[in-house]
Formats: sequence, structure tokens, C-alpha cells
Amino acid sequence: MKEINKNNKSFENIKHIDENGVEFWYARELMPVLQYSNWQNFEKIIHKAMVSCENSNINVIDHFTDINKMVQIGSGAYREQIDYELTRYACYLIAQNGDTRKKVIALAQTYFAVQTRKQEIREKEYTSLTEDEKRFYQRNLTKKGNYSLNQTARNAGVKNFDKFHNYGYKGLYKEHYQQGQLLVYAPLL
Repeated sequence: MKEINKNNKSFENIKHIDENGVEFWYARELMPVLQYSNWQNFEKIIHKAMVSCENSNINVIDHFTDINKMVQIGSGAYREQIDYELTRYACYLIAQNGDTRKKVIALAQTYFAVQTRKQEIREKEYTSLTEDEKRFYQRNLTKKGNYSLNQTARNAGVKNFDKFHNYGYKGLYKEHYQQGQLLVYAPLL
């Protein structure tokens, strides 16, 4: 189990968060974590994972985003390098389609199985809560989210948190002023 935690740490260490708070991983950073040294071999695994995604009637583009990066080569010139932004689900599919002779692949598969089970337990526990307990749980999630948002905003240099939050609410609820009245629309989900 210690090795699973070590692999989990490496996996979580290469995680990125976009401007919307969505987590993703770069395939080129995942490659060495899964102990692949050759991009062409790893890309074959990625394509197998894409086929698995497509065969599950899930939109491949939602989980495997082609990106091209400019990287500097030895001569100082730049060239384009293919990479992918991967969701957690894409990483799971890559682990499922990886070379099972590699111990790290077996550990990654175990990691995803354990994470899936933890999520199932959390969902089951949540559905058994009373309405008041659910409200309290949601309030705590909101509190943690707001704290994280404030920390990120502070690190980004935000000084006026009142205005910052006010604009956030305006964007969320699409406030419109008409003839001196405030009309609040529910966000489009």
C-alpha cells in the first residue's frame, strides 16, 4: 500500500488546475510517472484509451485535448511538440490500457479502483444524511471553496475582496438592472 501512496503522490504532484478550477494532467508529464520512456509507445497507449472512451459512448474530446507546445531544442531553435491535456478519467483509461507487466501500471490501476470505491462510499453516505445534515455538509463545502478562492485571489494580487466577490456574484447570477429594479436570473447550468 505504501507504493500505491508513492505513485498517488507522483500522480497528484503533476496535476494542474485551470482557470475554472478544473483539474487536468499533461500526457508528457504522466509518461515518466507510468515509467514510459518513449513517446511513440506511450502515444499508442493514449490512442487505445481514446478508443475505450469512444466505445463507452463518451466524447473523447472532453477527456483528451490535443495541444501543441513549442519546446526549445539543443540548437536553441523551437519546434512544435504534441501533447494532450487529460482529465482524471483519461488518466484512468490510460492506466487500464497500459502495459500490465509494469508494476507501476498495476499500482495505478489499483489507485483508480480505490479512488472509485472511496467516491462510491462518499455518495452512499451522503444519500443517507438527513436534509439538515446535507445542508450542513454543503455549507462546509462552500466554506472550504470560499477559503480556497480567497487564498488564490490573494496570491494573484487581489486587494479589494468586496468588489471581487461582488463581480463574482454578478457573473454567477447575471444581474441586470432595468428601470431601477434588480432582476436576478438563475445561472445556466
